[in-house]
Amino acid sequence: MKKKLLLLICCVSFFACTFKSPSPEINLSLYQKKLLFKKVSRQFIASRDQLINALNYQIDFLIKQNPNKIVLNRGTLTCTYGDLLYTALSLMDNINLLWDNITEFSRLFNVYELSTDTLLTGYYEPWLEANYIKTEKYKYPIYGLPKDLKVVDLGKFHPRFEGQKLYYRILGDKIEPYFSRKEIDNGALEGRGLEIAWVKDKVKLFFLHIQGSGRLIFPDGTVKHVLFAGKNGRQYVSLGRVLVKKGLLKAEKVNLKTIFHTLEMHPELVDDLMWANPSYVFFKLADKGPFGCISEPLTPWVSVASDNSFLPWGSIVIGEGELPLQTDVSQKFASIFLAQDTGGAIVKDHLDLFCGSGDKAEFIAGHLKNRIKLYLILRKNE
Repeated sequence: MKKKLLLLICCVSFFACTFKSPSPEINLSLYQKKLLFKKVSRQFIASRDQLINALNYQIDFLIKQNPNKIVLNRGTLTCTYGDLLYTALSLMDNINLLWDNITEFSRLFNVYELSTDTLLTGYYEPWLEANYIKTEKYKYPIYGLPKDLKVVDLGKFHPRFEGQKLYYRILGDKIEPYFSRKEIDNGALEGRGLEIAWVKDKVKLFFLHIQGSGRLIFPDGTVKHVLFAGKNGRQYVSLGRVLVKKGLLKAEKVNLKTIFHTLEMHPELVDDLMWANPSYVFFKLADKGPFGCISEPLTPWVSVASDNSFLPWGSIVIGEGELPLQTDVSQKFASIFLAQDTGGAIVKDHLDLFCGSGDKAEFIAGHLKNRIKLYLILRKNE
């Protein structure tokens, strides 16, 4: 607690130099904030402990950043890592007020409407049956990161390429794109000892690549986390869109369940359909996880993946919308989300909610594709 109080004092000292008040039309009034926070206190989809855990990870990330670096600049709304740290610390220290004294809680923070039409999807940790050795039952490999996969930051060569990376391999005296999904599935990496495990189901393995992490259940009952270690750098292509383009699914019917069902109905097309997505993910085994792009563990129902140029990592937001339920109805929610991850398919005004693992997580992640209202929370500059 002493450390947090000290940090609060330090944040205040430089905060005033970096924060510009936004225009009134996007800054909610006290009355509007109270109504919104009341919804949050009643419709929060995580537990208080989950939020506290996620905030601790957020603070661990933000305290390592340059507090004066501007991370969001939208006209008159500008904030730095220092602002985000100050907000996270304040929310941590006053979290109980959200449930016990909404009026006082509302006075502590500014709330800005960022969007009324943000796309919210979900991702989860799939469970796969696995073995450490290849057998007749376990014949589909999970590969670790290959040593010949090279990555270069193109921003070092010219400012216009800032944030872009090139993934390649060296072939003789020239460079080539790294192997595609089809090439890898057809044996491009065989014989290198890169296999960290083998699984039963190639379709579930494909979806492990989409989710980026999961859990492996071994024959002796032990469970291991399998975490993202790298990618081949090829363009990500949505399988749902491929199925729609080929006339195998209607766009409004695309979800995890219908995609699985379509693949089951057309086993002769499975390989070609999966190869339409040349992107490939490499993994590592771990006892803990999964971890977000901020190198901290993700928290179910709180952590979201975002495009850093739209919503900077380390931000705290409120999402307001609906969640799909297995009873064919929707659950209204107004919940606090923390931007702690990213993904190849997460661009612009799009957030991806980490739903955890299990049947509920799989269903919601597989069916969630709703538009939500999005609000940014920032501690008032005092």
